[in-house]
Amino acid sequence: MQLGIVGLGRMGANIARRLMRNGHEVVVYNRSLDKVKALQSEGAKGADSLEKFVASLTKPRAAWVMVPAGDPTEQMVTQISNLMESGDIIIDGGNSYYKDDVRRATLFAKKGIHYLDVGTSGGVWGLERGYCLMIGGPEIAVKHLDPIFRTIAPGVGTIPRTPTREKFNQTAEQGYLHCGPTGAGHFVKMVHNGIEYGIMQAYAEGFDIFANANSKELKDEYQYNLSVPDIAEVWRRGSVVGSWLLDLASMALAENPSLSNFSGTVQDSGEGRWTIQAAIEEAVPAEVLSAALYTRFRSRKDHTFAERVLSAMRYKFGGHIEMKEAIKK
Repeated sequence: MQLGIVGLGRMGANIARRLMRNGHEVVVYNRSLDKVKALQSEGAKGADSLEKFVASLTKPRAAWVMVPAGDPTEQMVTQISNLMESGDIIIDGGNSYYKDDVRRATLFAKKGIHYLDVGTSGGVWGLERGYCLMIGGPEIAVKHLDPIFRTIAPGVGTIPRTPTREKFNQTAEQGYLHCGPTGAGHFVKMVHNGIEYGIMQAYAEGFDIFANANSKELKDEYQYNLSVPDIAEVWRRGSVVGSWLLDLASMALAENPSLSNFSGTVQDSGEGRWTIQAAIEEAVPAEVLSAALYTRFRSRKDHTFAERVLSAMRYKFGGHIEMKEAIKK
């Protein structure tokens, strides 16, 4: 099957590679043509303009947009919609605000263009592991692109099957799910990222307690010189708090136990804020997720070992640069 991809950053390029490895035809475009040429050398069909990109797609055209959320996405999907026709499909695979999806879908529907919002999780590891996909939009377009979603997603893999879930959607255990109508995909991804903040914060605070267990403020008999890398590693082996985020934290701690190569400045990419806004609109208490978001705000003024743990995890799963060397530059 054919798919066009606009935006060849860390995730966009690897989605293209994953599709090509599994026999799909990929047409690519990026404002930086060096990235287009790199994918061409690996088998993709490249375009040096958006007009040529859309013209290279076969009807019904399908274009996956993987650019930063906000104005870049707004401008790109609008430009593509002006080049497409009724029956074509635009997929926003970034981290757009779900209310923007609803507005765009309504606008594009007037032209007969289908719009899908696909929350995509997997970071820099997705090429090999696959990407978890949370999909919103019209069912007809989702079904048409099922071979694409199935390829991008991880599949069942080695994860044990959940007992008695035969009555539920069977694509979920493959790693992709049509969550509902327009906006539902990015709504689920938004809350996913809000939860991610909370999980990361819990690990970070726990490791910070370990790092300060030898504080001189404690009585001698209550001081412990703990190996944080070893604790992170032992928790990976059978502990109920095991997770991929813990795997990445353990990796970073093994490389540098003090995490001195990380600044401790922790950015937020928007979804955490939107999750709290949704909680407020629904009158749902979200104390942990709110606190995790506020900690990221505070980290930009003063830093603790906990913030360096957060920085390290963000770098490991998504390539987010918060290392000291990068901050100085």
